[in-house]
Amino acid sequence: MPQRYWIIIFTYILVQLSPLVGMGLFERVFPSLEKVDHFVYWHLFSYTIAAFVMLYLIREDMKPSNMRDREGIGKLIGWSIGGVFIAYGAQMIANIINFQFIGIDQASENTTDIISIIEANYWFIIVPIVFAPFFEELIFRKIFFGQLYKRMNFFFAALLSSLIFSALHLDFTFTLTYVAMGFAFSYLYVKTKRIIVPMIAHGAMNATAVLINLFVDIEDLERRLQELENTATILIGG
Repeated sequence: MPQRYWIIIFTYILVQLSPLVGMGLFERVFPSLEKVDHFVYWHLFSYTIAAFVMLYLIREDMKPSNMRDREGIGKLIGWSIGGVFIAYGAQMIANIINFQFIGIDQASENTTDIISIIEANYWFIIVPIVFAPFFEELIFRKIFFGQLYKRMNFFFAALLSSLIFSALHLDFTFTLTYVAMGFAFSYLYVKTKRIIVPMIAHGAMNATAVLINLFVDIEDLERRLQELENTATILIGG
């Protein structure tokens, strides 16, 4: 694996651990802010620096000599849009299995935590919509999956990289959902040979999930869907 990939992985690990020091630093520099604001602004600050470092390190991959046989801009846009539906389809199938066969009927703790932070400070919305897709697709698809795919077939490369992707979210109840999305994003990367495609699909999915959780009354929606289901059952039975 190229040395620059190891540096990217190290940078990712470092930025995940950086709040242990950065939070205390921001508390001293900005004592008037709330603790959640220190958390949010440190993440935005450290993630921005990490993103620039990673973009610099992958500049070799973006050279014209490495862009042969890749999709044109039209197909790139098409796959980016279609990729959202592919990823959502994978997520829906996984969630149906979770609910119908495994018996999971709770919300994702990871999603709940993110929404709580966004509600406290809306600037944090940048993290799941921009930074998380960039970091995660670069690390788990381009590097982990990409290196594994050179040594094994698609299924096992996608499975192993997706399991790592799932484990690092620390939301083990929804392992199947993360793995399903990992497969979808890996497929998009293989089909287009452009990591920007799964990044866009990932960002669009996160944006949709965030907006739904912020502005849609989920309990009311579930109640209405249950009423519709009951009505349909009565009509069919009647």
